[in-house]
Amino acid sequence: MVNIQIHSETAIYGQDFVTIPEVVNDNISLPVVNGALQNAIAFKKLNTTLDETTTIEFTIASIDYSHANIQGNSRFIINASPALGGSLTPEVGGPNQGNQVYVDLSTQSTTLARRDSWDIGFYNGDSFRVTINGSLYMATKALNHTNIDLVTDTDVTNLKPQVAVGTFNPENAAYIDAPNGNILETAIAEIAENANENPVYLLNLGYEVGTATPPTGSVAIAGNHRGWKKIRILKHEDGYILQYANLNDTTHQEITISKNSDYNFTHFSFNTNSLVNVEPKKEKWDISFTVFTNILEGAGSYGFSDYVIHNRKANTLAYQVNTADFNYDDFSLTDIDDVNFSKNQTTIGSHWRDVFNRTTFSDRFYIIKDPNGNIYKLKFLAMANSSGERGHPEFEYKLLQ
Repeated sequence: MVNIQIHSETAIYGQDFVTIPEVVNDNISLPVVNGALQNAIAFKKLNTTLDETTTIEFTIASIDYSHANIQGNSRFIINASPALGGSLTPEVGGPNQGNQVYVDLSTQSTTLARRDSWDIGFYNGDSFRVTINGSLYMATKALNHTNIDLVTDTDVTNLKPQVAVGTFNPENAAYIDAPNGNILETAIAEIAENANENPVYLLNLGYEVGTATPPTGSVAIAGNHRGWKKIRILKHEDGYILQYANLNDTTHQEITISKNSDYNFTHFSFNTNSLVNVEPKKEKWDISFTVFTNILEGAGSYGFSDYVIHNRKANTLAYQVNTADFNYDDFSLTDIDDVNFSKNQTTIGSHWRDVFNRTTFSDRFYIIKDPNGNIYKLKFLAMANSSGERGHPEFEYKLLQ
């Protein structure tokens, strides 16, 4: 027998994967058969969320044969290979589009989060930045105050009409996060080391997820207005302190938030007064289907539905290819032009769909490079279901590298 030891710190035998022959006490025994030139181990992945970052090590520990010795390559490491491709229909939620859907192409999996399950996100990278939930059409503006308890509704009455999405005033672009996804261009400024330099912000909470049933082919994204908050954010060691209250409150609530480098953001909800799980780990998603606050040239911030962003914070890149230049089916790895890859998370954006005809554009497709270096070609197949109801996207993709 050839005795092979199995080791993995990120996968569990019987839960995440199995083999033939089976593993017993972290060991596989392969028979040495008279006259045979080789033997083999069959590997099967059970957990679809395993990707190429998962390593499983096979090491020849001993050979039960007289005078046998181990020579040459005695250790082999395999990865749970990325998906070769396929088609997916993200559960966006129909014409109300109540879900943000995070897609991991390498595991062919999706993660859903209700759009209204979070309000602000605290960046876990090197910068001390805070994002607002653009899928709810939130907006924010710094005030000339550093004491949150002294700010009242009277102080901000004149600001409320300005600090909003869709006012068709180009100046309101200052009250939303930069659509390109650059973490250094959030509406809330970098959190300063000196607490006295961190102002109170007026926070427009945007709109509830719509519940109305619109005419077929339309959407009903926004429900009732969710109101206002005043917030102030301070640094705390390698994390944050969030102060928050209703506008006329003379006292405030406070929560300390530590950074977690496994995720792009740590999310907080005013509805639950707690931290909430939203995104998968930062290297476990590539693109997201979401309602989105973008900027219309000359008209400021504006809400978009049926929108797709890529995971810029974890270094996902993308670019568009026109079928006049390349045919999707024939496009291969040798056709990749690295110069075209863009960080801008709006590269796919709204460019993949024709809202007037409720169809996808057939004259283009997209190239995605994920956080682990896998490259895919991707084309959209549908934005509506067979009844013409929006909020039912479908796409197909294929691994190039």
